Amino acid sequence: MGDCPNILEGDEALLASRQRRILEKCCDCASFKDDLRRFRESGHPLAPVILTLHGAHQRQKSQIDSLVSFLDSKTLEVRFLHELGSTLQSSVDLEEVLSVALTAITAGKGFGMNRAFLLIINREQGLLQGHLAIGPRSYEEANQTWDEISRNDMDLQGLAQNFRANKLDSERAKFHDILEQLTVPLSNSDHLLISTLNGTQPLLVENAFHNPDISTEIANLLGVDTFLLLPLISRKRRVGMIITDNCITHRRISEEDMRSIENFSFLVAFAIERASLYERLQVELSRATEAGNKLKEQQELIVRMEKMALVGRITSSIAHSIHNPLMVIGGFARSILKSTPEADPKRGFIESIVGEARHLEDVLDEILNYSDSLYPTRDFWDVNQLLEASLREIQEFLLERDCICQFEPQEELPLAYIDFKQVAYCVRTLVMDSLEGRSGELLSMRALRQGDGIHVVITDRARSVTPEDLDALLTPFAITHTMGSGLGLALCRTMLEKQDIPFIVAAPPGGGVTFTIILPTEKESSHEQAPGS
Repeated sequence: MGDCPNILEGDEALLASRQRRILEKCCDCASFKDDLRRFRESGHPLAPVILTLHGAHQRQKSQIDSLVSFLDSKTLEVRFLHELGSTLQSSVDLEEVLSVALTAITAGKGFGMNRAFLLIINREQGLLQGHLAIGPRSYEEANQTWDEISRNDMDLQGLAQNFRANKLDSERAKFHDILEQLTVPLSNSDHLLISTLNGTQPLLVENAFHNPDISTEIANLLGVDTFLLLPLISRKRRVGMIITDNCITHRRISEEDMRSIENFSFLVAFAIERASLYERLQVELSRATEAGNKLKEQQELIVRMEKMALVGRITSSIAHSIHNPLMVIGGFARSILKSTPEADPKRGFIESIVGEARHLEDVLDEILNYSDSLYPTRDFWDVNQLLEASLREIQEFLLERDCICQFEPQEELPLAYIDFKQVAYCVRTLVMDSLEGRSGELLSMRALRQGDGIHVVITDRARSVTPEDLDALLTPFAITHTMGSGLGLALCRTMLEKQDIPFIVAAPPGGGVTFTIILPTEKESSHEQAPGS
């Protein structure tokens, strides 16, 4: 600009200040230096003084430029650490924290190392375990990765997000062999990794293949003779370790690199510990929630059992009160019926009394069975025999209604640990309640082994039950639109619950009703109550 080649666009202010122009531009100008040389050769007495002042000015200017460069690099480093710190402090996701940490160490916009390995302490197993790694394993892969980064031109946070979304699992798998061998017991204090971790200070290992103080095992594992070990310490608590190297470029790891990464490692250690604690908190919260739900289910079960027990005591008391008078009425009626001729016009009335008395006796037996269901007596029984015996006992009932209950015994069924009498009662009740008031129907019954139990499945494809009726079916004396009222299914449910036998009633919207009883084959049953039961 003007006649001076050193004044460029943006330096217009120097044209108005001669002093600044001399200090900032002229002192470095080749023409000015030629003038000084001619001035010194002229022998002028002030020439040595001017040359001394010029030399001192140049040295100070060089020092100032160096300091400015140093401050600029430190400013960039502080901004970089601030950006990373903000990202790490805002995340409680462990995978996100690890992705940001390893990306920051290896990215060119970060610390620019070639590879980084992250090891985390497993306190339950007492191990320092290789957890994750990032970086190339060959020159070709390195060139491909760097070209990809150059084309995408993403910032550090974008690189970390891309790594987590697309490469985290593949990088872990790629370095699986090395990570597995980087697992060391914490008790092995002689191992290089553990001794460095216990020392809490970073260690720059150089010339590892020929260093007598360094085992060549880890150098052979990493494939480099220079690497940096950085313990991750958070509030005097050891969290893990970062191992990083320049296996591709072989760039020297300077003292400044080591200190910069060390400062960064404090943030990483704190973020990892916080994310790990958050994960553990989530696990404990999940366990507490699950325990709370189970406690609530148990409380509901206890309340239901207390209600059922109260009903049992009331019905048992009533049944015992009317049992003896009813037996007397029935006995006298049957005695009178035997001595009454067939042609006697009163015989029909007496037969009605006998029939109704027998019906009331059956109801009383059912009510008394409800009370007895609170004390099951279990043993090992053949399920095929149980089902066949149950069907034989209700054969007359089926014939009267022209109904069929199909059943084919299954071979090699194990024995079931049950109260034979109560389970047989339940099977008979399920079949008889399903067919009550109907004729010409077909039911199917199956017994099959599934898992650790034997599933007894009774299917009625011709009947539909509403969800409201399903709830009422399991309540004593509740009235349903399709299956009447009484103790039947409620009594079955109580008997089976006392034996820890799951009882599932399914009524899909498409029609049909399926009863499933899961019988245990061992004394200590691990069956869980299925949904919808």
